[in-house]
Amino acid sequence: MTRLSVNINKVATLRNARGENVPDVVEFALACEKFGAQGITVHPRPDERHITRNDVYNLKKAISTEFNIEGYPSPEFIKLVLDIKPAQVTLVPDAPDAITSSAGWDTVANSEFLAPIVSQFKDAGIRVSIFVDPDPKMVREAARIGADRVELYTKPYADRFPLDPEEAVEPYIIASKAAVETGLGVNAGHDLNSFNLNYLCRRLPRLDEVSIGHALIADCLYWGLEETLRRYRESIPQ
Repeated sequence: MTRLSVNINKVATLRNARGENVPDVVEFALACEKFGAQGITVHPRPDERHITRNDVYNLKKAISTEFNIEGYPSPEFIKLVLDIKPAQVTLVPDAPDAITSSAGWDTVANSEFLAPIVSQFKDAGIRVSIFVDPDPKMVREAARIGADRVELYTKPYADRFPLDPEEAVEPYIIASKAAVETGLGVNAGHDLNSFNLNYLCRRLPRLDEVSIGHALIADCLYWGLEETLRRYRESIPQ
């Protein structure tokens, strides 16, 4: 079964625009859980322009579903994750000033850098996912260096889906098969929405989790949170 993790970064972005605590990201996360989210994802960045370190600590104390922390494995990020001990950490190759993720890791070129970090997190009992493009070579290398899962970068899928769904999903089918062959779990995220989610879930041989933020939060403006979560959960085959 594919699980839905809600990325609440955009809620923190809205809050930070006024410098106060409206909306409250912890209350929003709890409401997401109430209405069917099976996990909460955050991506704290060094400049704290959306999720802050304090948010991460507060969320850890409050939520009851799986907590997934994404980020570039700088010393500060590693320390935060080891302190929080979420269910899952997702390693992404973003530069500190990146607006959003734009590519997966080259796990081959960065294997010596990533392997000891993966080991450090796993020793702490944290499941490790590595953000990769839908390339079987990158998936297999992620398995070799000890990751538990890969998260497939789905923007290329989302961009191509309206024109040719079959062509859009094909690389992801291949990457998912490679993960299955190497014993990896499969997550997916970036630009997934209520329009393209169901097709991806139905076509991949394995898909453990989708992490969705921007589109889901935007849909809440039209449908409200409860209805949005209902629609997204219904888009995921059970």
